[in-house]
Amino acid sequence: MITNLENWGDIPVLHISKENFTNNAPVVFFLHGFESAKEHNLHYAYQLVNKGCRVIMPDAHLHGDRDIELDQIQISLRFWEIVLTSIEELGKLKNVLKERGYDNGQKIAVSGTSMGGITTLGCLTAYPWIDAAAIMMGTPGYVNLAKDQMTLVEQRGFKIPMNEEEKKKMFDTLSIFDASKQLEKLENKPLFFWHGMKDEVVPFAPTNKFVEDLIEQYGDAQIEFMKEKSVGHAVSRKGMLRSTEWLANRLA
Repeated sequence: MITNLENWGDIPVLHISKENFTNNAPVVFFLHGFESAKEHNLHYAYQLVNKGCRVIMPDAHLHGDRDIELDQIQISLRFWEIVLTSIEELGKLKNVLKERGYDNGQKIAVSGTSMGGITTLGCLTAYPWIDAAAIMMGTPGYVNLAKDQMTLVEQRGFKIPMNEEEKKKMFDTLSIFDASKQLEKLENKPLFFWHGMKDEVVPFAPTNKFVEDLIEQYGDAQIEFMKEKSVGHAVSRKGMLRSTEWLANRLA
């Protein structure tokens, strides 16, 4: 297995592959969670690469090698800036993939955990070239989640540095990437979801409702939802293994 630290444009990435890979190997862009970094998800890359996939793992804005040493409150207040930047940057990474000769008509997937799963759902509304996605602990309801986060911050005694007009502008922007309002963009998209039913960080119920709506509209042939009753905000080993197996099978 070959693991290279590279800069794709101004974005640091880990590029994981094998020596015997051709440039036509299917590609997975894997997005990490909040306050994590690209190298923290190498166990996913290990599984995917051994199943024949090339894996690209970028550092999100303000994370990993792009960290600018913000405290927890400061970076929490920039959560949605990070998500929206990551959605935009996926398009840049796709362009570099082509420039480097790794995009030759093969299938391309996006996957992620927590913030990475949330970002993946936004990416599905923006990029029709995504062939499949695996979402762990993600939710499509950007506006509702943002409002809940703001309420929690204020309950902790911190003031949101935005007036009502600025909040409305942010909510309007977030709504553009709300997959729950754009189910038509997910038609014929193979999607895997994993979510712990005791998750207190990214609530289970909105994801469950979203998957139910998808299945009602398009059937369950393209969708797998793995729920774990006793698990909170941490993907189990079973979930990790199933998500990578499912994704590799869909890209083969």
